[in-house]
Amino acid sequence: MNDWLTGAALAFVVLAATTAVLTRDPARQAVVLSALGLGLAVLFAVLQAPDVALSQLAVGTALTPLLILLTVRKVTRRSSGARDRTGTGDGEDQE
Repeated sequence: MNDWLTGAALAFVVLAATTAVLTRDPARQAVVLSALGLGLAVLFAVLQAPDVALSQLAVGTALTPLLILLTVRKVTRRSSGARDRTGTGDGEDQE
């Protein structure tokens, strides 16, 4: 039973890590990274490392993806605001 659970958790981690690498959109990457963190937390719990699993759950599943999403939001908002101020974002020709 334990070997089957370890193999399933390891397969999920490999799949989630590969998906995180191949995803292009940073917001989707953050969501996949959260799933990867959850998979790693489960894997650590199965391997009888509960302290590492709790740390991974807090940092890898919640905190890191949240910071990435907030950063993406701020960068996107800042770049669109700069484009609107220069007038190049509205599609009109400047004279």
